[in-house]
Amino acid sequence: MAHHEVLVVGGGNAGISLAARLLRDGARDVAVVESETVHRYRPLLNYVGAGEATMASLERPAASVVPRGCTWVRDRVVAVEPEVPAVRTQGGTRITCTTLVVCPGLEEDWDATPGLSEASAAGWAGSTFTVEGAPRVWPALRDLTGGRVVFTVPPEPAPCSATALKPLFMACDHWRRRGVLEDVDVHLVLPGPSPLGLPGPDRYLEEALTSYGVDVLREGRVTSLRDRRVTVSTPTGSRELDDVTFAHVVPHYRAPSWVARSPLAGATPAGLVDVDPTTLRHRRYPAVWSLGDVADHRTRSSGGALREQVTVLARNIALTRDDAGVSTARLARYDGYTVMPVTVARHRLMLVEVDRDGRPRPSVPFPDLVRPRRATWVADRYALPVTYFRGILRGRV
Repeated sequence: MAHHEVLVVGGGNAGISLAARLLRDGARDVAVVESETVHRYRPLLNYVGAGEATMASLERPAASVVPRGCTWVRDRVVAVEPEVPAVRTQGGTRITCTTLVVCPGLEEDWDATPGLSEASAAGWAGSTFTVEGAPRVWPALRDLTGGRVVFTVPPEPAPCSATALKPLFMACDHWRRRGVLEDVDVHLVLPGPSPLGLPGPDRYLEEALTSYGVDVLREGRVTSLRDRRVTVSTPTGSRELDDVTFAHVVPHYRAPSWVARSPLAGATPAGLVDVDPTTLRHRRYPAVWSLGDVADHRTRSSGGALREQVTVLARNIALTRDDAGVSTARLARYDGYTVMPVTVARHRLMLVEVDRDGRPRPSVPFPDLVRPRRATWVADRYALPVTYFRGILRGRV
């Protein structure tokens, strides 16, 4: 059995950037449990699916991003004892800790969409949200001169669900430039009545959808994929889309089973960790904290949201380390800030920043970043990946 002062479960953006920040703030014993040997900057997967990035550009050896001074436990958690706190790993190790941080991300729930696994294996379905599927999207869409294509936005919870609009708009812009857009029958399945549920940003997105001639199925859900047929359930009934050339269907998501079946989970159907959404502390276990996609923080997940959560959580862990009985009133607060970067063309992007209640929360006073711009696209495609690997994962941003 091993013991650590702080044990972080998950070596993605959340786990690595938090571990780096804690070590910079003076934590002496931080361990990260992560079984993957490759670390990925996942936002670039959408650009892989549009032919504007390669898998090599977003991947690094996991060993290269683990912070200096951090213990890397190369294993997978299969059970948790939040009252201790402690975890058990697939390799049979029990690890206890003073502070437990749960951030393993979400898992793809393929069974929630009947036929999606089979359609993906057959090659006529896939998405930029999966590591296996992203490289197949652009070859499937690039040379189309006609046919029917379906895109979906996944329901919450999902890792930055709004970015599922990126491959749709970038593909449509590509087809327009090639002069074949009018011959491609494009459909979009939205989980809600509008793209984001935010009037200002939705105005730009609705204009783009109309401009590209996209048929939008609102408040819809894909209920099955079979024999190149996509069935969509909407409030007005079921709709069959036949002879589908390609279906960019994003899987639904849920918490890992060891989280969903544990006392950590709250009442959400996906089994998210039951935290106070402002302090990120578990509601019943004061030594347990959670951030990222797996935490029920009542806002849309994104990399920008994670940066704010890491800042808040690092401060709160430091406060409770120095004074275990510190009052909740003294803890730092997370207002639910999140950011949704959405391309409306291959080289134009809008940046939507809001708080938990959907109120605008711009990071800069001007210019208006919601208005689609080329400069914002350049920042999203080229500047942010550099900042991620050189700054965020090192606890500097």
